[in-house]
Amino acid sequence: MAAVSGARGKSNVRSRRVALATTSLLLFSFACALLVSPARAQQAMVLVGSGSTVPAPLYNRWGQEFGKRNPKIQMKYLPVGTEEGIKQISHESGDFGAGEAPLTESQRKDDGLMELPAVIIAIVPVYNLPDVHQELRLSGEVLADIFLGVVKTWNAPQIAKINPDLSLPNMTIHVIHRPAGKGSNYVFSDFLSKSSAKFRAQIGVSASPKWPVGEPAERSSDMADKVKHEPGSIGYVEYQYAVKDSIQQAAVQNAAGNFVKASQRGLTAACEEVEAPNWRSFSASLVNARGADSYPITSFTWIYLRAKTSDSARAAALRDLLNWTYSDGQTLAEQEGYAALPAKLQAEVKKKLTELR
Repeated sequence: MAAVSGARGKSNVRSRRVALATTSLLLFSFACALLVSPARAQQAMVLVGSGSTVPAPLYNRWGQEFGKRNPKIQMKYLPVGTEEGIKQISHESGDFGAGEAPLTESQRKDDGLMELPAVIIAIVPVYNLPDVHQELRLSGEVLADIFLGVVKTWNAPQIAKINPDLSLPNMTIHVIHRPAGKGSNYVFSDFLSKSSAKFRAQIGVSASPKWPVGEPAERSSDMADKVKHEPGSIGYVEYQYAVKDSIQQAAVQNAAGNFVKASQRGLTAACEEVEAPNWRSFSASLVNARGADSYPITSFTWIYLRAKTSDSARAAALRDLLNWTYSDGQTLAEQEGYAALPAKLQAEVKKKLTELR
C-alpha cells in the first residue's frame, strides 16, 4: 500500500510539473505568436498575464482598449485558474497573475510577490427552478448544507423556512461546483466557512476544496451554461456571468441579517465597510462585511506581481498598464459588470505602484 501511495504521489508531482511546463509553454507561444503577426510588424511589447476565469472578460476588454492607446504596448490574458496564475508569476513566467485568493506569507517573502486589488467582484449562488418566479432566499448556513450534501431537495425544511411565500418543488438538488485551483472556490468556501462551523470543520477555506457532492464545471462560463440548462441545479459564479446569461440568482443573507442580491452598490458597500478609513488593507477579505447593504460574498480580484524585475523596459510598460487600469480601466470594469475600487482605495494602490522596480 505504501508503494502504491508513493507511486501516486510521484505521479501527482509529475502531473503538476507537466501542467506548469505546459502553461509556461502556452504563455511563451502566446506572446511569440502575437509578436510575429503582421499587425505587430513593429514588434510591440506584449505584456502577458494568466490566472482566474472570474475576471477574464474584464482582462480581455482591458487588453482591447489598452492596446488602442499605444500600439507598441499590448496586453493579453490567459485564463488558467487562480492557483496556476500564482504559480506562473512566482516562476517568473509572464508579467502578472490574477485571482481571488490572497497570497501566503511565503509567496510574499520567499517568492517576492505582491498583490494589488484590481476591482471588486461578487460570487453569486445561481440556480435553475423553472416554476419558481419569485426571489429565492438562501442563508450561508443553508448553502453550506446544500454543498455538504445534507440538504438534498429544493423543498427541504431548511430552505422552506426562509422562503415561506414560495411553492418549492419536491426536486433533487443537483450541485455543480468548480474544480481545484479556482478563485471562486476560495471566495465561496470562505463565505461558507464563516457561516457554518460544520463546513469550516469538514471543508474549510480553499481554492481546492474537496467537495463531497456534485459535479465540476471547469470554467466560469461552463458553470453558467450548466446551471442555465439543467433544471434543479445550483452553482456559484461571478456576478457578471449570471447577469449576461440571465440566470436566476438567490438573495443571500448578510451579516446584518438582510437578504440581498449582488449589485455594484452592495459590493462597494462591503469594500467601504472593510477598507475605510485607512484604505490600505489590500489583501483583506470582504466576505461577510458588516453593513445593512453589504453583499456577503464579495471579494477583491487581485493582480499578482513580482516586486522586482531585471527588465526595466518591461517594468516601465507594466507600470503604464497598471496606472491605466486604476484610471480608465475602472470605468470599463463597471461597464463589464464589476465594481470599481472606491477613489480613496485607487489612490492608495497607485502609491503602492511606485514600489515596483
